[in-house]
Amino acid sequence: MTGFVLLAADQQLPEDVGKAGPIGALLTVLLFLAILLLVRSMTTHLKRVPRSFDAGDDGPQVIVPDTPAELVDPRPEPGQELLDTLRRAPRAIEAPRRDDDRPGPAGG
Repeated sequence: MTGFVLLAADQQLPEDVGKAGPIGALLTVLLFLAILLLVRSMTTHLKRVPRSFDAGDDGPQVIVPDTPAELVDPRPEPGQELLDTLRRAPRAIEAPRRDDDRPGPAGG
């Protein structure tokens, strides 16, 4: 048994194994400098970003017509054609009917 204890005592690791050395300190300093440079770069990029991305802030917009007729008649607003169709045919917005032409439960 004493021989085993003496053998284990001889196989111990040296004292400097597992401790942070100068290479670890150098890597830590390099990572810290890289983070500082990235933060500095990000702040300069963020200063260039506009305060608002609203379309009204961009100034006047130039609209090029597709046909010469659009120079005389203004282009309708998006969805205006659908609204005009629904105004001409108000029954287009109606609850579904049963097979016997009676209104369904939603129609009352």
